[in-house]
Amino acid sequence: MGEFIRELESSLRKGFIDKNFNSTKNFKPELLINDHKKSENVLNAITSELETCESFIFSVAFITESGLAMLKAILLDLKHKGIKGRILTSTYLYFNQPKIFRELQKISNVDVRLTSLEGFHSKGYIFKQASHYSLIVGSSNLTAHALKVNYEWNVKLTSHENGELVSHFKNQFEDVWASADKLTEEWIAEYEEIYEENAEQQGLDKVVDPSLSYQPNVLKDALDIRPNKMQEAALLQIEALRTRSENKGLIVSATGTGKTYLSAFDVRRYQPKRMLFIVHREQILNQAKEDFQKVLGGLEHEFGLYVGNTKQHDRKYVFASIQTLSKTENLKQFNPKEFDYILIDEVHKAGAPSYLKVINYFEPNFLMGMTATPERTDDFNIYELFDYNIAYEIRLQEALEEDMLCPFHYFGVVDFEIDGQLFEETSVLSKLITEERVNHIIDKINYYGYSGDTVKGLMFCSRKDEAKALSTALNSKGFRTVSLTGEHTQQEREYYVNRLENGHLDYILTVDIFNEGIDIPCLNQIIMLRQTESSIVFIQQLGRGLRKHYSKQFVTVIDFIGNYKNNYLIPIALSGDQSQNKDNIRRRIKDTSYIKGVSTINFEEIAKRKIFSSINASQLTSLKILREAYNNLKNKIGRLPFLKDFIENHSIDPVVLVEKHENYYQFLLKMKEDISALSIYENQVLTMLSMEILHGKRWHELVLLKMLLEKSRVSKRQYIEQLLKHNCVTDSATIRSVERIFSLDFFTQNNQKKYGFKPIIHKNDEDIYELNAEIEISLSTHPLFKRMILDIVETAMLRSVKYNRTSSFTLYEKYTRKDACKLLDWDKDESATIFGYKIKHNTCPIFVTYHKQDVESSVNYGDELLNENIFKWYTRSNRTLQSQEVRKIIDAEKHGIDIHIFVKKDDDEGKDFYYLGRGTPDISSVREAKMLDGKGKELPVVHMNLLLEETIDDKLYHYMIDR
Repeated sequence: MGEFIRELESSLRKGFIDKNFNSTKNFKPELLINDHKKSENVLNAITSELETCESFIFSVAFITESGLAMLKAILLDLKHKGIKGRILTSTYLYFNQPKIFRELQKISNVDVRLTSLEGFHSKGYIFKQASHYSLIVGSSNLTAHALKVNYEWNVKLTSHENGELVSHFKNQFEDVWASADKLTEEWIAEYEEIYEENAEQQGLDKVVDPSLSYQPNVLKDALDIRPNKMQEAALLQIEALRTRSENKGLIVSATGTGKTYLSAFDVRRYQPKRMLFIVHREQILNQAKEDFQKVLGGLEHEFGLYVGNTKQHDRKYVFASIQTLSKTENLKQFNPKEFDYILIDEVHKAGAPSYLKVINYFEPNFLMGMTATPERTDDFNIYELFDYNIAYEIRLQEALEEDMLCPFHYFGVVDFEIDGQLFEETSVLSKLITEERVNHIIDKINYYGYSGDTVKGLMFCSRKDEAKALSTALNSKGFRTVSLTGEHTQQEREYYVNRLENGHLDYILTVDIFNEGIDIPCLNQIIMLRQTESSIVFIQQLGRGLRKHYSKQFVTVIDFIGNYKNNYLIPIALSGDQSQNKDNIRRRIKDTSYIKGVSTINFEEIAKRKIFSSINASQLTSLKILREAYNNLKNKIGRLPFLKDFIENHSIDPVVLVEKHENYYQFLLKMKEDISALSIYENQVLTMLSMEILHGKRWHELVLLKMLLEKSRVSKRQYIEQLLKHNCVTDSATIRSVERIFSLDFFTQNNQKKYGFKPIIHKNDEDIYELNAEIEISLSTHPLFKRMILDIVETAMLRSVKYNRTSSFTLYEKYTRKDACKLLDWDKDESATIFGYKIKHNTCPIFVTYHKQDVESSVNYGDELLNENIFKWYTRSNRTLQSQEVRKIIDAEKHGIDIHIFVKKDDDEGKDFYYLGRGTPDISSVREAKMLDGKGKELPVVHMNLLLEETIDDKLYHYMIDR
């Protein structure tokens, strides 16, 4: 407790007296705001406190369903840990809807009371931690916008349990709590009556999120319907295509972002004599026709359908199904030049013979294709069909940020276990529909709920027999459901969709026929009862609920996660991260700041572990996966991709490609590309630059190499001038380090052999840098070699943006032991002998694997992050307080030794470690202890607390300590 008091006093001094005071800062007062640019929000602070608390109390005037939904998963995890809390809220201004109180009743480990205190408007969150209390007090109610989006000011304070301030807060809470009403069903029924009366009297509307920027259902004048922000930008780019005399364009736009309206706006601008709109699904023809009428205006008889027996082929605007239009006798009814503007919806289907037949028949002035998922697995290149003209592209994360979609709350929940075993891909039907599993599904869908008055849900099942049997089981428990599969006719599907929309059904259960091409905007709950087959299918199914609708504030997505090998695809699909970097994907589970707006991603603890296990077991850099990503990119850009293209198109991290194959030339050979052959030495040079320069961790090498590619001789003075322009350090040690990298003197004998032994760049006696003669000849005679070197430099420069140019390392970026030797300006690569740490040139890099697995007891040290500011660290075994290296580290400050701390979560992350910054030994914490070797013999070891110069980023800290 004494240590806690000292840290608290130090933190308070920094927070309230002297901002320059050197403190561990673990308990310093903080201003909590919502800043999407920095991925900071109040919600993160609250969930971080909940994760470690022993109990909690909230005093909040206003609560919304969406705000409460953000905390449901973590509150359930707390329930499993036996942790309880209390929430005090109110009926002030009748803001809180009756339904929110029913949602609160579902959370059994939280007691709720209601105060009728006039003017109750508090917003406070108090957490009892093991050694202290944390308080978050300010302007944020328990609403989605207050916790993630709005401009809010909240202060986070830390207090000892005997502190006067926390006592005041607790006493105030207890006073109001004692006189408040308990939340009961009877209370809710009474409140519901009063709420409705007040809503009628005051003309109050239910709290709903804003809809799209246009409201076509209430506007009479078509010219009043205006494009939203995304559509304005898309229209300009489409027009730019036509200005360049292009006659084809492709729109890639997330489901629910208004592609149909976008196309209608463009038709309104283009003013064709005749237009043809082609769709794959008959049931959306009428809706598309109605939408176009709202935007274009005009007379009813100008719009016609061409589907089934309805063939209104002579209308100005024809809306056709591909099934009807592609029949030879129907196509011949039209002149090939009949339509000057043709639109194809869901154009990723265009590889089918029916589509190609129609596309090859007509000769429009302009052909527009629209899709949410252009990447296909059927080997057909949609991009080529449109001459690689991507008129506009907006994906899920961008659309959410632009508030174009209905917000969603995703919950990754664990599926039901039978005899301790989770469901697998091969589970038999009898296990999928047991009474216990059906009840488990019902418990989850009831707990996580939905937005709106009644549930309108879509369940994706693993197979047809499961959908049918589960529908029967749910109906026997009072639900109104139907199963729809490919066996049902189009008319049957439309009939049941209408019943769902009109409130006569609760759920439609299906396998995959509703992945796309179906528009049910009122959907407020998506249930996934199947393994994730691909990122494309996952986003398609998620997208079914993302259309905005007046009846809902958000859509609830409940993903039942079993023991599936493809679970690793879930964070990939949600984040859009295609880097194939395992550590990146793991962090997407813990750090979900990539989802903007009020949407959230939540995983129950056990479900999270299942995904981690899947990531560990997956082969993310298998040749099959890399080939698929390569082919997708090649299809998109219409030529052989280079490394830079992968970054610019948000595909695989180029470093992943070269780590697996040494250089990109070798990878292209694996892809069976017909490229000119490189010499052995050219290949070695590419390998050196790919393995040592491509990562972009130091700008200096890139500047010199780029200068020499532009002119053959560069003076040292010119080089340093260029570095200064880029705000790079130019001390002699750094310049010498760069020179040793390019001379290969820095590298081990094995690496020098791999890199061809010869210096890449040498410096003469006049301080002039030159590429070696053999490279110069290759650059002038071999275009592919030159192109590949330039590509490495340009790609590295793109990657280098995230690295600090004024210091050796960048906080929270990743480095290998060899990187540390290089960036600390050591003469040689001594990574093979660093092991856990090494003192050299007044520097001491320390490398720690946080979660150690399958290691000998003699190296199984108890390294531990005690908090975001203190790292408990162990020396090597067989070291005592008198050991010379130990004394140097203890007295590092006195001897001017810089300690740099690098940590990785576990060995599965590869050779890279996160840089946590500089550390200073806390002299008072230094202790000598004993540890056992593999034979049970005691060995001396020294441990100490290293005080971190910078507080660890909260999301990285919790990711690191989480098992």
